[in-house]
Amino acid sequence: MHVYTIGFTQKKAEHFFTLIRNSNIRTLIDVRLNNISQLSGFAKKDDLRFFLRELCDASYIHLPDWAPTKDILSAYQKKAITWDAYQDKFLNLMARRSIEKDVDQSVLEQGCLLCSEHQPHHCHRRLVVEYLNEHTGLELQVKHLI
Repeated sequence: MHVYTIGFTQKKAEHFFTLIRNSNIRTLIDVRLNNISQLSGFAKKDDLRFFLRELCDASYIHLPDWAPTKDILSAYQKKAITWDAYQDKFLNLMARRSIEKDVDQSVLEQGCLLCSEHQPHHCHRRLVVEYLNEHTGLELQVKHLI
C-alpha cells in the first residue's frame, strides 16, 4: 500500500498542490494538532479542503489522534526535551491511543499525511507511518514529498 507524507512549510502553494496532484493523492490526512493557525497560510483546514477538491480531486480529513499533545510538542519546540525523548513520548502516546485499531485502509491507500515540518526526519508524520507499519499488517510503502 502506498502512502505519502508532506509538510507545508518552506513550500509555496503552487509547489505543494503540484506535489499532491502529481502523486495522485486521494486523501490528505491532516495529522496536526492545530489545523486553523494563522501561521498555516494556505494550509488551514477550510482552505485545504477547497484547494484539494478543486485542484487535485482529493479529499481532506483531520486525525488529531495522530498528532502529539500540546505538552509533548511544546517541550520539544522549547528544547526542554531531545528528539529521542520526543519520539519516545509520542510513540507511547500512539500506543495508549491504540491508533492502529481505527485505521481506514481506504484512506491510507494513496493517502498523504500532512504536518508542518518541511523534512520528515524529525517529524511525527514519519513516526505515525512507522508505528502503523509495526502495529498493523498493512506494509505501508512511504514516500516523503519534499
